[in-house]
Amino acid sequence: MKVSILGAGAIAHAHADAVRALAALEGLGDVELTGVVDVDAARAEQFAAQHGIAHHGTDLAALLAAGEVDVLHICTPPSLHLEQARAALAAGAHVVVEKPAVLSLAEIDALAEAERAGADGARFTQIVQHRFGAGALRLRRLLADGTLGRPLVATCDTMWFRPPEYFEVPWRGRFDTEGGGPTMGHGIHQFDLLVSVLGEWTEVRAMAGRLARHVDTEDVSMAMVRFSSGAMASITNSLLSPRQTSSLRFDTERATVELEHLYGYDDDSWRVTPAPGADDVVTAWTADVAAGERVDDGRSGHLAQLVPTYRALVAGEAPPITVDDARGTLELAAAIYRSAFTGETVSRGQISTDDSFYASMGGTGAPWPPVKDVPAQEATP
Repeated sequence: MKVSILGAGAIAHAHADAVRALAALEGLGDVELTGVVDVDAARAEQFAAQHGIAHHGTDLAALLAAGEVDVLHICTPPSLHLEQARAALAAGAHVVVEKPAVLSLAEIDALAEAERAGADGARFTQIVQHRFGAGALRLRRLLADGTLGRPLVATCDTMWFRPPEYFEVPWRGRFDTEGGGPTMGHGIHQFDLLVSVLGEWTEVRAMAGRLARHVDTEDVSMAMVRFSSGAMASITNSLLSPRQTSSLRFDTERATVELEHLYGYDDDSWRVTPAPGADDVVTAWTADVAAGERVDDGRSGHLAQLVPTYRALVAGEAPPITVDDARGTLELAAAIYRSAFTGETVSRGQISTDDSFYASMGGTGAPWPPVKDVPAQEATP
C-alpha cells in the first residue's frame, strides 16, 4: 500500500507517524509512506525530510495521475476535503480524511456518491480515533453483552480554550470554510464517541452563542439529546474554558463509567463506579477480555484506528468507519445548529435536502450580528 499525505500541517505529523508504525505490524502487507503534497513547496519538502518520504510536491492531480497512490490521507482545511476526496476516489485511491470530513450534509451525500462512482473499489473513511481506544471498545462490548445494563444518562463535555489569535488563521471561525465553531471543529470528536456508545439519536434541543471571540460561528453550544434506547445526554462544546478537559460520563443501570482526557486518552483516563451490588462490573472492566484488540497500549490515537482500517482495505472490505457512520454524527451536528438557530426541537431525518441546514451548518444564519458589525472589544475575554 503506497500512501501519500495531502496537507503538511500540524495534524499531518500524527498521520505520518501512524502510517510508519503500520509498516512494522503483521497482517498488513507492505505499507509505505511515499509522498506528501502541500501548496507550500518548502513545507512539503521539510515534511518529507522529517518523515523520510521520497517524493514531495504541490500538485495533487499530478500525484494521482502518476498512479503511485493507493491511499491518500487528507489533512487540509475542511472546505477543501470534498473536491480532493472526489479526485482521489476517481483515481482509484482510498481516502482517509481528517474530521470534519466535509462541511454539510449535502457534501457528505456528494461524497457518498463519489465513493459509489469511484474507480477500483476505492473506499472512504474519516478519522474518529476516540472510537478505537481500548476503553471505548470495552465500554461498547460490556453494554452489548448486558454487563453494564441499559444506558440511561450521559454527559459529553468538550471544554477547550482558544485565544483570539487562534482565529487569525483566515479559514477558522467561518461556516463557509470551517463548517462551524466548536460544535463542528472540536467537540465533534467527543460526541462522535458518545454516538458510537449510545447508538442512534432521535431528537435534539440546543442553544449556541458567540460570547467572546470575534468569529462568525458560535464559540459555545449546548444540547440535550434523546437516543432511540431512551437514554438522554447533554453535550457542551466550548472554546472559552481556561481549564481544558474532554469528559464523558455514562450512567447505566449497573455502573457509572467516566472518561476524562484532553486530546487523547489511554486506559488510565477511565473510571468505573459500580452501582450497589454490581461489583462484578469492575472485575469485567479490569479483565479487559479484548486484550487482543489493544493497539498502541490502548491509546486513542490515529494508529488505533488505522490498524483495523488498513486491515480492511488490504482485504478489500469496508473500513470500520464508513460514509454512513460519518453522516450520522454530522447530522447530529446539523441538528444542534438547526435547533440552536431556530429554537425548535429537531428530530433525526428531519433535515431534508430543501432545508437550509442541509446545505450549510449556518442554515438560516446565526441569531447574532455578523462579525463585521461587532465592536472589536467584544472579541476579547
